[in-house]
Parts: sequence; structure tokens; C-alpha cells
Amino acid sequence: MENTLSESVASSFQMSPTALLVLNAILAFMMFGVSLGLRPADFVAVLRRPLAPVTGLVAQFLLLPAITCLVTWWLAIEPGLALGMILVSCCPGGTFSNVMTWIGRANVATSVSMTAVSSLVAVVMTPLNFALYGGLNPHTRELLQAIALPADNMIGLVILVLALPMLAGMIVGARFPQFARRSERYFRSASLLVFLLFVAISFGKHWQTALQIAGSVLLLVMAHNTLAIAIGNLSARLMQLPLADRRAVTMEVGIQNSGLALAILFTFYPSAGEMLVVAGFWGVWHLVSGLSLAGYWNFSNRRSERTARAQRAVPS
Repeated sequence: MENTLSESVASSFQMSPTALLVLNAILAFMMFGVSLGLRPADFVAVLRRPLAPVTGLVAQFLLLPAITCLVTWWLAIEPGLALGMILVSCCPGGTFSNVMTWIGRANVATSVSMTAVSSLVAVVMTPLNFALYGGLNPHTRELLQAIALPADNMIGLVILVLALPMLAGMIVGARFPQFARRSERYFRSASLLVFLLFVAISFGKHWQTALQIAGSVLLLVMAHNTLAIAIGNLSARLMQLPLADRRAVTMEVGIQNSGLALAILFTFYPSAGEMLVVAGFWGVWHLVSGLSLAGYWNFSNRRSERTARAQRAVPS
């Protein structure tokens, strides 16, 4: 029964070459828009004040994949779902984390620098971590070997959809600063809407198959996303980062680039149905959790400011 369901999910989520090209173009577009405001000075700032970004990167590329591997191993999660969770955990922070950090009134500079650096680091770390932790978990090892991990091709894909668009965005932003200032927020909004539309169409075409495993997968994704947020927050607290930096690190680790995971899967593993569903649900759920958390932080900040103003207004 399990194999039949797996084959059903896999066959339902096949993607045409045109749709695959569109997905990769969306990812590149998103990265280009985020990078319009980046400058070489942002990377210099990371070197000068590295504590917050380094804390986030350690949580992102070391703690989250390792703990995900251990949890999926300990709970003996079904191999396809477990490997999907491991792949998502190996991806860099999502580009929407910067917007959510801004909404939450946290340190946007820390968030942007982490997104930039993690996108570059992901060129090596995403394929490496996926191969390492997918192979360490005995429940996923056989499946990983069966799908034949193309590490060199994965590196090429990450370069095309993350590194090159980021470089192009930085160049355009530096050459045309007024265009960058005016258009950056529109790029972000358009990227979010187009990505959500793409996910909605993908699931809409195959909603019956998605519903077959939606309940268990959604709970799994929600728990995994909560784990990622907790790892980011606890790491930042352990390093005693200021509140604004702590929130930026939390958001960066909790908002994964599930679009990259989808691109990798549709490109190299189009028959890995459970993995595709995990990455797809992540793409929707982390926006819900991230926006909810950012809204709470915003509300909390406003309430603290009102309290502080009221206290100052009281005569001593």
C-alpha cells in the first residue's frame, strides 16, 4: 500500500521542462530582487561584526541538518518524507526572511548579510550536507543511493539560481541605485505572489494526490519548521545576541529556501513524490509561521513603545 501511494504521488507531481524552467526563473528572479540592495560593504560588515551572522550560519548549515537527521532517524520517519526533510534543512535561508525580519522590526542588515553569505555557502554546503546526512540516516541511505546523487550538477544548479542572480543584482543595484531603491520592494512582493501562485497551481493540478498524504505531511512540516525556528532562537540566545539580532537569526534559520529544494527535486529527482510534497508544504507553511511570528514581534515592539511613552509621560 505504501509503495502504491509513493508511486501515485511521484507520478502526479511530474513537471514539464517548461514548468521546470519557470520555477528556476522564479528563484533567480527572487534572488536578483533581494540582491539589488546588497553592496560589497555588507560582506565587509560580516567580517567586522561576525557574531550574529556566524551564529546563524552555524545553526543553518550545521545544527539544523544534523538535528533533522537525528530526529528522522530516531522517529523512524518514512524514508521519502525523511529525505525530503533533510533536503529542506540543507538549503540556505529563504529570501522572504528579509521581508519578515523587516516586518518584525528586527535587524534587517543582519538578515540580508546572512541571506547573501548563506546563498554563497550553499553552493558547497547544500549538496555536501544532503549527501552526508542522507547517508548517515540508515532509513534514508538506501533511497539516497537509489536516486543517485548528482552533486556536481546540484552545485551548477545552485550557482545558476542563487549565486549568479545575486551577483547580477549587486551589479545592477550599484550601477542604478535609484532603480534599485524604487524597485526592490516590488521585486519582493512580486516574487512572493508568483511563487505562491506557482505552488498553488502545482498542488491545484494534483490536489487529490496531495490530500492523500496532506494530514501527516503537514504535521511533519509544521513540527520541522518549529524545530528550525527553535534552533535559530536558542543558538542566538546562547550567544547572548541583542534582541534585534536574535530575531533576525531566528527568522533566517526558520525560513528555508524550499524553492531551491523544489528546483533540485524537479530537476534531478522528479519521481521522488514524498520529497516533493514535503518541500511544497514547506514553501507554504513557513510563510504562514514566519509572517505570524513577525506580526507578533511587531505587535510586541509597539506595545513596549506605548508602555515606555506612557511611563515617560507620568510626572515624577
